Amino acid sequence: MKESWFTNFDGARMGASAWETLEDMRNQLKRNVDMRMKRGDVRAAILRLLAESSMHGYQIIHEIETRSSGAWKPSPGSVYPTLQLLADEGLISSKEAAGKRTFSLTDAGRAVAEADSAKPAPWMTGSDRETGPRSSLAMAGVSLARAAAEVARRSKDDKILEATSVIDEAAKKLKALLAQD
Repeated sequence: MKESWFTNFDGARMGASAWETLEDMRNQLKRNVDMRMKRGDVRAAILRLLAESSMHGYQIIHEIETRSSGAWKPSPGSVYPTLQLLADEGLISSKEAAGKRTFSLTDAGRAVAEADSAKPAPWMTGSDRETGPRSSLAMAGVSLARAAAEVARRSKDDKILEATSVIDEAAKKLKALLAQD
């Protein structure tokens, strides 16, 4: 385990378990967000990206994550089988170069991508995509966790203490919401 320099509101040093808790929370929220993706979204995203340029699998994963502002990062276990299916359908081709397999659309793949281009991209969020209150809450939680991690990495102790206070206050307000139910 890595040694943590993060301090809590009382100024006491927190161990790696605090980081593990934050990471567990981030992973749980990420799973909740990922679950909102619809069947076929990986396929549609791949076709949309390959219509722009040839890419290898991890570029596709990274580009989806970037375009969704981190809300969606499909796993290699969903991207690579989808790439194989698209190849089997004759919609993409691949070539090996410098130890990486790069994928490109075929003419048939371009026609499918063109037909789908009027629809919102699968990585779109907000008003362009159906979202519910649970997804919105999960996204807000992911955003909070990212901001907290960034403060912890880049700020001095006084700002870290201030950020801790802000998060503690938010937690109290969320618990008060539960008490109202």
